[in-house]
Amino acid sequence: MDLRFGAGKPTDEERAAVDALLGPPESAWEGADDRNDTDLRWARGGREARERRELLLPGLHALNDRVGWISEGGLDYLCRRLTVPPAEGYGVATFYAMFAVKPRPATVVHVCTDLACAARGSARVCTGLERDLGPAGSAGSGAVWQPSPCLGLCERAPAALTIRAGGAPQAAVVAPATAEAVADAASAPHDAPAEPPAAAAVPQTGADGLVLLRRVGVVDPGSLDDYRTHGGYAALRRAFTLGPAGVIREVTEAGLVGRGGAAFPTGRKWAATAQQPDHPHYLVCNADESEPGTFKDRVLMEGDPYALIEAMTIAGYATGAHRGYLYLRGEYPRALRRLRTAVDRARARGFLGEDVMGHGFAFDIEIRRGAGAYICGEETAIFNSIEGRRGEPRSKPPFPVEKGLFGKPTAVNNVETLVNVLPILIEGAQAYARTGTGTSTGTKLFCVSGTVARPGVYELPFGATLGELLELAGPPETLRAVLLGGAAGGFVRPDELDVPLTFEGTRAAGTTLGSGVVLVLDDSVDLPRILLRIAEFFRDESCGQCVPCRVGTVRQEEALHRIKGRTGAAAAGDIALLREVGQAMRDASICGLGQTAWNAVESAIDRLGAFK
Repeated sequence: MDLRFGAGKPTDEERAAVDALLGPPESAWEGADDRNDTDLRWARGGREARERRELLLPGLHALNDRVGWISEGGLDYLCRRLTVPPAEGYGVATFYAMFAVKPRPATVVHVCTDLACAARGSARVCTGLERDLGPAGSAGSGAVWQPSPCLGLCERAPAALTIRAGGAPQAAVVAPATAEAVADAASAPHDAPAEPPAAAAVPQTGADGLVLLRRVGVVDPGSLDDYRTHGGYAALRRAFTLGPAGVIREVTEAGLVGRGGAAFPTGRKWAATAQQPDHPHYLVCNADESEPGTFKDRVLMEGDPYALIEAMTIAGYATGAHRGYLYLRGEYPRALRRLRTAVDRARARGFLGEDVMGHGFAFDIEIRRGAGAYICGEETAIFNSIEGRRGEPRSKPPFPVEKGLFGKPTAVNNVETLVNVLPILIEGAQAYARTGTGTSTGTKLFCVSGTVARPGVYELPFGATLGELLELAGPPETLRAVLLGGAAGGFVRPDELDVPLTFEGTRAAGTTLGSGVVLVLDDSVDLPRILLRIAEFFRDESCGQCVPCRVGTVRQEEALHRIKGRTGAAAAGDIALLREVGQAMRDASICGLGQTAWNAVESAIDRLGAFK
């Protein structure tokens, strides 16, 4: 391997940031300033260094957190330490929206301009910031602000996230946001108003019948003892009684399917992973919920973090995995703090580690931060990201249960799916399956946002109708449409509110349940502008690996720009082009991003009569 390093030198701060993660360098080849070891024609420990490539993403975070951007010298030093070609390191660094490879101020403000925030006035926030801080991307005021995809704060839209780099990086959420409040937070993130508790996002807090949300707002999310007082770790104790095969049997008989949108049977996935002869096995929790309008996993992680730790431990036990990776989206600073605390305290008390609860089972969890890439919500893109590569999806087969993370059998589940395992083991499979419908069992979390009186996360049994959900949230007087499933979902008309909220019910109605996004739009909404924002989102977030998606998302956006403001015969040609491009993306794209990029636009044309 030919490693060509540039002439850039790391600053003392950059060296300190990388060395804090990797330890001090041992040779001049690794970057040590040792005049007795100056022969760089040979290297020691190259194999060991390459095996640590998985630390490339944490290393990029370390540089970005300390300085605010990643210089050529800092990147070269990190790549030298890991024996990664700098060209590959640069490709990874530039893949993620939260990193910068050009100088910028230490303070960066991300202002959400996605669907829910757009419906709640994010344009006014951007206009005010242009006045107070200068144009987007301008660094003249000592801080730089930039439009951002969904920040997962939809119940408090419009939202902004301020990040200040330094020895002790600071992050502040401002939501609901005004230009004045965001500008104040940019100047002093530590003085930003405190975030409301996680329970503020749950309008049903304290209501009877809650299962997944029953502890949110009830327990102290930082207290392991409080969690145990409210039933914590009872499910893991029963798992040890049942044994791995018994746990998988319970999950299978309960009918649990994935809650991320694909609805694949969880028991089948766990069984297939557990049966693989190749070892080690891995468990990955997909906490990178980047679908616009989705924030349910964030509420669970902020309000009941130990539940996720316990559920991951059970999943590891069932699948024969002794290590779990929790891949958390980079825009969730409070969830990161809560989860780090939960992991550390669980490990200190014997609920993680070499001998979990004295049962001889070894399992530990490592938290990995994403850095702003929607595509990393795809299960194989997560593997590449964790391994220190660009977060691009892999072709399947082989499937993750055969060759996943580091080429080993891997089970991947999202946060909501995993947390469902706790009531299954506590209540029993049959009791769990009595809630919901025959093919969609249990309860489902719905992220309701947009023009409703009470936005937030709602928990309802599968089978409740869309109209029943909207009654809880307070629908607008003049309902224009409801977007189900987020940007990758589809629109529902006001006369279709009797659609049952199940995977099969929404499918029969010609739409999708997806991850549970319910974005409500009233008559004031500019529908063509919403569709254009969806197209912009997919164009930005396409990883570019496959031609149908890379080119198709651009052509879709171009057509919607041309068609905006036109109707009837004037729009017919571009609508025909949209259909052709959309079908090509659906048929030929490698992963779900390209396959679903046309869904919302298609449903707006066919169901809502857009551009007629």
